[in-house]
Amino acid sequence: MTTATKPLALVLGATGGIGGATARALAARGWQVRALARDLARVDRALPVDWVQGDALQAAEVTAAAAGARVIVHAVNPPGYRNWAGLVLPMLRATLAAGRAHGARIVLPGTVYNYAADGPELVAEDAPQATTTRKGRLRIEMEAALEASGLKVLIVRAGDFFGPHSANSWFGQVVVPAGRPLAAITDPGRPGVGHAWAYLPDVAETIARLLGREGELARFERFHMAGHWFADGADLAAAIRAAAGRPDLPLKRFPWPLVRLAAPVVPLFRELSEMRYLWRRPLRLDNRKLVAFLGAEPHTPAVTALRASLAGLGCLPDAAAMPVPAH
Repeated sequence: MTTATKPLALVLGATGGIGGATARALAARGWQVRALARDLARVDRALPVDWVQGDALQAAEVTAAAAGARVIVHAVNPPGYRNWAGLVLPMLRATLAAGRAHGARIVLPGTVYNYAADGPELVAEDAPQATTTRKGRLRIEMEAALEASGLKVLIVRAGDFFGPHSANSWFGQVVVPAGRPLAAITDPGRPGVGHAWAYLPDVAETIARLLGREGELARFERFHMAGHWFADGADLAAAIRAAAGRPDLPLKRFPWPLVRLAAPVVPLFRELSEMRYLWRRPLRLDNRKLVAFLGAEPHTPAVTALRASLAGLGCLPDAAAMPVPAH
């Protein structure tokens, strides 16, 4: 297949974890991938994409970059948890304008932030969305705007991300801080409370497989991924120890009281505090619709996925010399 005959996807947020993973998955499945970035001097040239300069906040620049695109992947977020309220919806409006101009399907990686602390434990695609958090309300508003747009839309919802390029995540910022040799594991959750995680390459592969069956998708589609479920922090820690070959790694509690005290002046801590309820109650995503459609959910074994994540985040300096763990 020549470049001229390959379907084209524009990825917004390709410098981030899910955007970069989706770009890789689409390229591997025969798509031509174009990626938008404000600073081309700082992009990953190893990513199999055609980089173009532009700002995701500027509708004209997104629309120009989307010329010829069948799909626009909206995987862009405000950097450093700053000014979500002021940036999230304007960025989505720019993507909507580009989608209208070119008739492209918009793909949104969804989150569990849309669901409230008192909701059901197992959540299907048609479950009511209601939450008291600022970020959750924005996510609900984003999905409502997409549904009301009249455009073709695909939302793939998953748990908290982890992966080789997931430094800006609960996994890479809290559980095992990226860029540091692995010395301990931090547990933000309550003992005995499970948590849903999603391996970035699995999420990206799911998106790519769904887009490969575009003709069978409804105009507005939501799919939930079960991902990786760990019964609690001790369960996750056991898998991380196995992945790292470090049975001695200690498990520490996350200092929630200190985070709450600093939340008024530290934006990151404010965002973490708002999401604490997801670590105090179990919330699982029901993937039966996805399995019925695809036949199976892409799923990398936990220890394999965790080892790749730890190595990619710079937590295992000697990763190249380590044996690959058994599946």
